[in-house]
Amino acid sequence: MKKVLSFIVFLMLCSMGTTVHAQDEVEATLKADVVSQFIWRGLDNGHVSLQPTFGIAWKGLSVSAWGNVGITDSKDATEIDLELSYTIGGLTLRVTDYWTDDNPKYFDYHTDTTAHYFEGGVGYDFGVLSLSWQTIFAGCDLQETSGKRAFSSYAEVVVPFNLATCQWEATVGAVPFKSDFYSTNGFRVTNLSLKATKDLQISEKFALPLFGQLVANPNARKMFFVFGLTIGI
Repeated sequence: MKKVLSFIVFLMLCSMGTTVHAQDEVEATLKADVVSQFIWRGLDNGHVSLQPTFGIAWKGLSVSAWGNVGITDSKDATEIDLELSYTIGGLTLRVTDYWTDDNPKYFDYHTDTTAHYFEGGVGYDFGVLSLSWQTIFAGCDLQETSGKRAFSSYAEVVVPFNLATCQWEATVGAVPFKSDFYSTNGFRVTNLSLKATKDLQISEKFALPLFGQLVANPNARKMFFVFGLTIGI
């Protein structure tokens, strides 16, 4: 934990020397992804899905909502995620509330019955790559054997680059220690991903972003290929 705090302080010191270009006006986001499979951090969470997003941002502060609804399989979980984040320079701090309909009572926050996971995260974008760390600090993330708080964590490195008219992202994600949430017994790499995005030009003013993503989870010994498109304004 001391190493994590030291790393956060280091990122904050780096951001103090970075020019901040926060928007002066309130900006809104409204979009939706349609994906062939719902894969998150190397975990298989469902089949063909609709994933809407909306949010507002002002001077580095952002509030957003993201959801997932299964289209082809009624057994797929419905998910609603609420996030509050603040960005200054390359540094981003965020708190996210994940909820699925494993418990259909959304406002049930009791530890033994809730379907909410509350996660805190910190990330830094260096331009050539970005680093992030996330830890679940409240909700139903408990150790199965002891029932104690598990503090399940996930760390990720993302490298963006352009190649052959596509925008690419290479990702390496790992769980640093035992977590029932991620089904790991210790340090495990759970997410090796390569994603390509290309705009399909429909008209002079409208383009439809298409993406393909190859995802491997070495810990679970699984491989996925996801295709999707984004509709937004």
